[in-house]
Amino acid sequence: MTSLKLPRLPNASARRLFLDKHGLGSAPKGSGKGDDLSAVIDGLGFVQVDSINTVARAHHMILSARRPAYKEENLKRLLERDRHLFEHWTHDAAVIPAAFFPHWRLRFSRDKENLIERWRLWRRNGFEEKFDEVLKQISAHGPVTSATVGENEKRSSGGWWDWHPSKTALEFLWRTGELSVCGRDGFKKVYDLTERVIPADHLATRIDAEETIDWAARSALDRLGFATSGEIAAFWDLITPQEAKLWCQSALETGSIVEIEIECIDGPPRKAFAYRETLDTLDTLPEPPARIRILSPFDPALRDRKRAERLFGFSYRIEIFVPEPKRKYGYYVFPVLERDRMVGRIDMKVFRAEGRLNIRAFWPEDGIRMTKGRLARLEAELARTARFSGCTDISFETGWLR
Repeated sequence: MTSLKLPRLPNASARRLFLDKHGLGSAPKGSGKGDDLSAVIDGLGFVQVDSINTVARAHHMILSARRPAYKEENLKRLLERDRHLFEHWTHDAAVIPAAFFPHWRLRFSRDKENLIERWRLWRRNGFEEKFDEVLKQISAHGPVTSATVGENEKRSSGGWWDWHPSKTALEFLWRTGELSVCGRDGFKKVYDLTERVIPADHLATRIDAEETIDWAARSALDRLGFATSGEIAAFWDLITPQEAKLWCQSALETGSIVEIEIECIDGPPRKAFAYRETLDTLDTLPEPPARIRILSPFDPALRDRKRAERLFGFSYRIEIFVPEPKRKYGYYVFPVLERDRMVGRIDMKVFRAEGRLNIRAFWPEDGIRMTKGRLARLEAELARTARFSGCTDISFETGWLR
């Protein structure tokens, strides 16, 4: 008895579908504000927030890559004024559509069980004793930062491993849903009571765990295009691998998803799941634009490094924690996308006092020739990056084109 042969998605089709699902498959256009920006974030599911500001912070670069008209204040308005977004945790800190907040209650309850014991061991600073004090201060006097609670507590160098008790309490109360981030002061989180931050209709909605598990798996697969059960679980990091595996088994039995093979750029094909209707869209996917786009290292299309390597043949690692003499490329190197290929990586930095974007080096990927046309497209993208980061000048170090 022979097993049925699975449908196989060619590598080129897989790349095109994946980029389309991640907002990179068509020409970037749109206002980059209000409803348009909200739709971009909803389509992605979330946007990772990161503090590194070599050129611009990750969340701003992610949005700018999809909407060149985007301005940093547009995200601030959606988050802090309109409350269309809230900030919480996926695989890392992220801004998330506020409509998804009811599903995060599952995370709050699980984090409450999981973090309390772990943090007792790590912190050992009596942070639980500060819960009531912190909540009373915020209730009576309004939003706080970690610098405005625990005035009499010993301050440290600020490393996560050495927080003072009230800062630990703030983070725990945020992670477990009693507090929410209502804004940022510079890059410091500003905390308020959740009922003052989350819109009333989302706050009042209660969803049981099974419904959240189903939503998390369905919405992850929709945004990924194709995925293993492990990738589905990892997308929101909201459900367990076992819950995602059981969901896939059930969805296969009902016929709502199918199992396929994804042709990798190098190596054997990889089994994955997809919606049948997703496969029906392959012939209508847009042609990826010729323009070059510089991506954040935390771009959602590259967050799963192993998947990026299988699909694009692009091996990428952040080297910020690698000693300088041992770095292959640089401290914080940006991936470069052209059409549906990763064509290189670039080391660049903004010198804000001088209003200058400095290009240290560009490394083309193997097999990529820097023709006049490709070089012109790269320089056009660098000009856009300079304008976005507030620079009026671009400098190139000697030998920058490697």
